[in-house]
Amino acid sequence: MNTIHFNVSGLANSQSKTKVLNALDKIQGVQEVAVDLGRGTIEVEYNYPASPEKIRNCIENTGYIVED
Repeated sequence: MNTIHFNVSGLANSQSKTKVLNALDKIQGVQEVAVDLGRGTIEVEYNYPASPEKIRNCIENTGYIVED
């Protein structure tokens, strides 16, 4: 199992949390997602075929900005 951590801007409320959770849940291989609204972070545990690129693209396509 792999874990990746993202700092994300735009996570404002439980609606945005649900939106991201639902989107990431559709990626095959994603096992667990933790969204921390207070810190603006998303942590994802995943296996193949999910990848950091797929997860990052999913978050960005949902309308949020992944900070480097």
